[in-house]
Amino acid sequence: MQTEMLHPADQLLMMMERIYSYGMTTTSGGNLSIKDENGDIWITPAGVDKGALTRTDIVCVKLDGTVNGHHKPSSEFPFHRLIYRTRPDLKAVVHAHPPALVSFSIVRKIPNTKLLPNEELIVGDVGMAEYALPGSEKLGENIAAEFAKGMNSVMLENHGVVVGGNNLFEAFRAFETLEYCARLEINAHRIGTPITLQMVSRDKPQVTMSEFQPGEYTTEEREIRREMCMLISRAYDQRLFISTQGTFSQRMSDGSFVITPYGDDRKYLQPKDLVRVEQGKYEAGKIPSRSVEFHELIYKTQPHVKSIIIAHPPNIMAFAVTDTSFDSRTIPESYILLREMPKLPFGMVVHQAEQAAAYFKKDTPLAIAENDCVIVTGSSLLNAFDRLEVAEYSAKALIDTFILGPVQHIDEAKIQDLKEAFHLE
Repeated sequence: MQTEMLHPADQLLMMMERIYSYGMTTTSGGNLSIKDENGDIWITPAGVDKGALTRTDIVCVKLDGTVNGHHKPSSEFPFHRLIYRTRPDLKAVVHAHPPALVSFSIVRKIPNTKLLPNEELIVGDVGMAEYALPGSEKLGENIAAEFAKGMNSVMLENHGVVVGGNNLFEAFRAFETLEYCARLEINAHRIGTPITLQMVSRDKPQVTMSEFQPGEYTTEEREIRREMCMLISRAYDQRLFISTQGTFSQRMSDGSFVITPYGDDRKYLQPKDLVRVEQGKYEAGKIPSRSVEFHELIYKTQPHVKSIIIAHPPNIMAFAVTDTSFDSRTIPESYILLREMPKLPFGMVVHQAEQAAAYFKKDTPLAIAENDCVIVTGSSLLNAFDRLEVAEYSAKALIDTFILGPVQHIDEAKIQDLKEAFHLE
């Protein structure tokens, strides 16, 4: 989605609607701002329902302190102003109270961003600002002092989080990723001990494929692109994806496939943004997901696979970042759709890709990659999506059983009945 032409008021409205609708702030909590090219600060208002905000509610505080708008600026305006003064390079600030990050703020700890390979790269170093009265100059000074150290993400003791960025969408991606890390770590602690990656590569991912100039899009491809975007949007709404994570691909009848692009916000993907891959080359002018070559390898070696999803849902990923095993013998639907779910060693998908691709036989449609992702295959895009959704819901149920009592799995005799009744290979 092209955002550079959006007015600051429209950007703030769009992002606040997104934050509120996904339960990352409350009616009265949280505030967002943008500093424009004139140095004016556009900010969400004080005392206005975040669930019913309109663009005319947005307030502009001019460089000389004049306030333009129907409302007062947020009561937290002082720390927004101090952040911009301290870090002139920042152009947007996100402040909210998502429950997982609030939990960390209450115990005054910073979420672990090294459970997966990319989160630390997106979020960067995270500071912790000492508690002060909300809306006070002291709170602004405490927060600005952390930003002065070069950090773009700052936890607030017993309060929430503040994230800055070069633009509002960049700040949101870091904010959302940090909140994801918090949820993941909480889930992991509920079932075991989180395993931290010792080394996180800071190299930008490279795709070795060359480009090709595409011809016209067939009716089949147009339909695949439409369906992919519909399910990607649903995956985001179901919190199976976040803006920086998640890859879909779908094989076409001629053997080529369509895949999600690298780096684009999953919330706003459109059919034209997706990337066609054929004969080892990708559509010119676009950048495919960095896992594109692994998708291609699965399609080449597993003819029965028609669609692939790589995702990082916070419940199933709790099993990826601990040594706790995931067992699908919980309810019939889970076993029928998920079957066995092997756990692949960290780095196997990249460094031993052929061995990893060999796992995805008909009786092994999913695999968990340690400290990395869950890989789902299917006979169609909807089939793969259904499996991903069932895996995440099953994982959530399993995590909750750790509080209730010992897990009672379906026994082997009943599993055999399922295999025979549903013709499972």
